[in-house]
Amino acid sequence: MSGEVVVVGAGLAGAHVVTTLREEGYTGPVTLVGVEPEPPYERPPLSKSFLQGASPFEEALVHPEAWYAEHDVDLRLGTTASRIDRDAHEVELDSGERLSYERLVLATGAAARTLDLPGSDLAGVHTLRSVADSRVLKDALGPGARLVVVGGGWIGLELAASARGLGAEVTVLEAAPLPLGRVLGPRIAQHFVDLHRSHGVDVRTSVGLEGFVGESGRVSAVLADGEELGADLVVVGVGAAPRTELAAAAGLELDGGGVVVDEYLRSSDAHVLAVGDIAYARNTVLGPLRVEHWDNAIRQGRLAARTILARGDTYDWLPYFFTDQFDLGMEYVGRSGPDDAVVLRGDPSSGEFCAFWLAGGRVTAAMNVNVWDVNDALRALVGRTVDPDRLADRGVPLDAI
Repeated sequence: MSGEVVVVGAGLAGAHVVTTLREEGYTGPVTLVGVEPEPPYERPPLSKSFLQGASPFEEALVHPEAWYAEHDVDLRLGTTASRIDRDAHEVELDSGERLSYERLVLATGAAARTLDLPGSDLAGVHTLRSVADSRVLKDALGPGARLVVVGGGWIGLELAASARGLGAEVTVLEAAPLPLGRVLGPRIAQHFVDLHRSHGVDVRTSVGLEGFVGESGRVSAVLADGEELGADLVVVGVGAAPRTELAAAAGLELDGGGVVVDEYLRSSDAHVLAVGDIAYARNTVLGPLRVEHWDNAIRQGRLAARTILARGDTYDWLPYFFTDQFDLGMEYVGRSGPDDAVVLRGDPSSGEFCAFWLAGGRVTAAMNVNVWDVNDALRALVGRTVDPDRLADRGVPLDAI
């Protein structure tokens, strides 16, 4: 394949498309188009090490900006793709320029969801998605600052942990009975609640939110019972919405909240691929999935490049994600349901344990908490029917189960 490749979306997935193309010998023209002014970077540090001041932004970059020119990648930053002309094989930019393509890769990512509530547009109400967002929060958080986090998902809890580490007073508002309950189930979700409360985070569950009020640079979250929680800033962390507008306007098939692609990441138009947060992709093991995680963005970026290079690789890996909160480091692999049975290996109160989710006796997911170098063994167990007693028995090595 020697025609032009255009990648729309200069995030982690897009960066790994162009990186893999060059690393694996593709010599044709490559253009990478990104809305943000920064070159591609990893987002996990935005709620953790970068926000905490423990690492500079440069460490989050996939490559230094000079890498792209050195590898003959036409990097267009601060640029929006406004339209796809599939008949002409062209992408129109906001400047009016049209880029020709033989293969187009859509890696447009996701945007932070907002709340349609009174006061959501106040200056003190923020989201956390970009490095620009993280810089604003970094400047505002410190000893004595008061932060209200709306939403107890991964971003909300990571932000809460980082803010506490910086000395801020933090309240987390969660509408559900437990944060992360739909992902982890009640037993493990409660462990995260207890962790945060033990570090001084005011975690409130089953909370209704009416909106926000503010004046003189301060903002308050107004709860359904009338209580007003005053804060220096509020961060809304209620998930992300995949940016599928460009694909929809081009008439590509959509489903599952994203762009429908096959196991090679090809869309309903064979010349157009989709990767990362927007890809509702056919996993050869688990069926159609849309996954919004760091690992998936990297792997799908590589896979899209290999599809363009006709390598024959497919989307066959298990979902994986990680988090760091206070003194808890966790890795999770697989895809469980909230009603799956949970088997623990070790005592959560010790701070070091593994957890397994099972449905019909089959392991659907596994997690290690402060137990390292075991993720490959856990990954090998996912999908297998195993004896729960052997899973729980620390006397039986994981790779012997």
